[in-house]
Amino acid sequence: MSESFHVRIAKAEHVFSAAHFITFDRICERLHGHNYHVAAEVRGPLDANQLVIDFLLVRDKLREIVAVLDHYVLLPTKHPEIRVTDDGREVTATWGDRRWMFPSGDCRLLPVANTTAEMLARHIGMQLQLALEQAGGRLEGLQLEVDECDGQVGVWRWVCD
Repeated sequence: MSESFHVRIAKAEHVFSAAHFITFDRICERLHGHNYHVAAEVRGPLDANQLVIDFLLVRDKLREIVAVLDHYVLLPTKHPEIRVTDDGREVTATWGDRRWMFPSGDCRLLPVANTTAEMLARHIGMQLQLALEQAGGRLEGLQLEVDECDGQVGVWRWVCD
């Protein structure tokens, strides 16, 4: 018999509101926003206290990560066709003949190819993985979900090799 353990956290405090646009099939969406709901599942061995990891640690680290994204325009810096520049005062994003300008303080420039729910899940998940490991967590796996519209969920999963 084989068994494994994980904990899952999906709390109301792990919600952030943000604006974005994505490109797909040579189409660029209009700028729009979501109230993103984030959930995390942490897999690992039980410790001496019979815990995978302290819920409060996961809660607090995840809250810190999503707070950085709350009420900003999310822009991808790794997209092959969207150009994003920040002169310290304004951020300019261009795609083809379209152009957006925002105050620098209203944007989060993310190292992703597109601000899809899947890429946001990966971005948040990688930050959470690092934060938990730095806090002493012994992770065997992590799953991060970003729900952008009450049932439209992007999922990223990491499994320790």
